[in-house]
Amino acid sequence: MADEHTQDWPSPPMSRQKQNPPGVTSEMSPAPDHGEDSYRGSGRLSGKAAIITGGDSGIGRAVAIAFAREGADVLISYLDEHDDAKATQQWVEKAGQRAVLVSGDLSQEQHCEALIQRAVEDFGRLDILVNNAAVQRTHDNIEEISAEEWEATFRTNVHAMFYLSKAALRHMKPGAAIVNTASINSKSPTPQLLAYATTKGAIANFTVGLAQLVAEKGVRVNCVAPGPIWTPLIPATMPQDKVEKFGGDTPIGRPGQPAEVAPAFVLLASDDASYITGAMLPVTGGRPAL
Repeated sequence: MADEHTQDWPSPPMSRQKQNPPGVTSEMSPAPDHGEDSYRGSGRLSGKAAIITGGDSGIGRAVAIAFAREGADVLISYLDEHDDAKATQQWVEKAGQRAVLVSGDLSQEQHCEALIQRAVEDFGRLDILVNNAAVQRTHDNIEEISAEEWEATFRTNVHAMFYLSKAALRHMKPGAAIVNTASINSKSPTPQLLAYATTKGAIANFTVGLAQLVAEKGVRVNCVAPGPIWTPLIPATMPQDKVEKFGGDTPIGRPGQPAEVAPAFVLLASDDASYITGAMLPVTGGRPAL
């Protein structure tokens, strides 16, 4: 039987709504649950320093809150959603941890390298890199996808992951972890999300390959594959009729909340996952991601 908390999580029909990309949390109805009132830490990341890209909202915010309550300092990387980023910063600091905000375009290699350097300078170490930032657009046919959009999707979703991982590994010591955000689209692509889904397949493949490449260094590389999660990206990139039905096709019958994804990142970033590398952890509400 669902407990009192899960009964409060909304099921379709969701409110019809539309935002401009990349979307902001304050305009969502209902508001997402990032674990603000529910996540309880137990010191699993005590003394560690983490970078979370796309840490201003959605899954990134939930991971930042969870990491902070587990004892980690967090650098929150984001594009230009300053209000959302400041709200996440406040939650991290409320947990008693340091929060550093860095805005900028991750599609640029120079910015990615500066981001890593900033974390090392501010925290004196880098133990965890969460490659979470992503863009997506919805299209009904391939003719609607411009070359510029295709390339921009890959630059943000895939190239940035490569730039950041390469730079981070120079500073990571044995026991460090890279956790990438893949998607159910890695294995079961939504046709209308062609560019996004293709990048998520690349992220899953990159994760397995890099894990094998750096295992001898004592660094683990894994990915989380979320299903339909209620974040600003949904009303900002999907038609309103899709938003209204969002998550209803899962066996659980509703979209997941960011708070339900964050524990997977905590596990893979922690020493509890010391023998897990090159893995994909699905958080999909029961939809297969095989």
